[in-house]
Amino acid sequence: MTVFDDLVGQDQATAVLSRAAAAAGEVIGGGRGAGMTHAWLFTGPPGSGREEAARAFAAALLCPDAGCGHCDQCHQVLIGSHPDLESVRPEGLSYSVKQTRELILRAAGAPTQGRWRVILFEDADRATESAANALLKAIEEPPPRTVWLLCAPAPDDLMITIRSRCRQVTLTTPATEAVAHVLATRDSVPPDLARFAARAAQGHIGRARALALDEGARTRREAVLGIPRALTGVGECVAAAERLVKTAEEEAAAATAALNDNETSELRRLYGEGSTGKGLNRGLVRGGAGALKELEDRQKSRATRIKRDSLDSALLELVSYYRDVLAMQFGAAVELPNDDLRLDLDQLARSSTPEETLRRIDAIMQCRERLAANVNPQIAVEAMMLALRP
Repeated sequence: MTVFDDLVGQDQATAVLSRAAAAAGEVIGGGRGAGMTHAWLFTGPPGSGREEAARAFAAALLCPDAGCGHCDQCHQVLIGSHPDLESVRPEGLSYSVKQTRELILRAAGAPTQGRWRVILFEDADRATESAANALLKAIEEPPPRTVWLLCAPAPDDLMITIRSRCRQVTLTTPATEAVAHVLATRDSVPPDLARFAARAAQGHIGRARALALDEGARTRREAVLGIPRALTGVGECVAAAERLVKTAEEEAAAATAALNDNETSELRRLYGEGSTGKGLNRGLVRGGAGALKELEDRQKSRATRIKRDSLDSALLELVSYYRDVLAMQFGAAVELPNDDLRLDLDQLARSSTPEETLRRIDAIMQCRERLAANVNPQIAVEAMMLALRP
């Protein structure tokens, strides 16, 4: 068993990372061993396991046996408690230059236990231009024992000057059979449900696990894929848009409520709220007003990101629905992710043309672009719903 065993359907990437981890033990001067470099870029479609692959590689770099999977070093990395691993992800919509510079300062420190100090930079494509420039400087002149692991959907999502300085590891979408096997063996999911979840998730392992283990996730999927049937008039389009946006807002609120309360309470405590002593409480709380405002801004940005991600996930579900319709219209012999809705797909395929289906897919993709450009979600989704109407 090794730390790479949990990477589903990524044999080629696993081979590259295993060789590099084995070579990492040979540090030649200030350079790296054969096959090893100071910056890596993990790319692949959503659900392919970019972050999981990067974390497994980090464990292999810090493990004395190149990722045995059972030592304390591997265990600490996999649960996120290793002192030589710095794992970061954007709390809000993007990485700011301030966050990135603070990270670069921490990355300059020497490792405390292992040979390397590893920086796992998730969603690197969300760095602002200023943050990306700061990151470029750090990658151009890295400390001798620091390794950067960047994760992004595609190489083009990063500045060419950054990706040209990284060794790229490309991950692919796992096959339905591979994902179903993982669900059945590791999560004890019944075979039929595992197969359904793997097919509906289109190789997205996290999404497949949610569909297999969470009835609420399956219910939300059914609601989204029921939208095309409900778009019988303008009023229905507006109502469908309102439901979709409201659901995303509720999911964001549910995901952040407890975390926001804990963060706010902890910050207030740190600044002395509830302390005793003449003049102490009032002065410290007043001094922390700026920090509290900054925290509230971060929390709002995080809620916006979660809401946007939830909406984007729903839009991708709709894209898969119309793509299945298009496949049926052309008679393509391919697996249909939404095969459980074959009757609805067949009815829409017969009552519309491929050109109409393509226009509907374009409308959904345009909605995604508008949301990414900060267009009001209700307006963007309403316009999309009207374009989807028969």
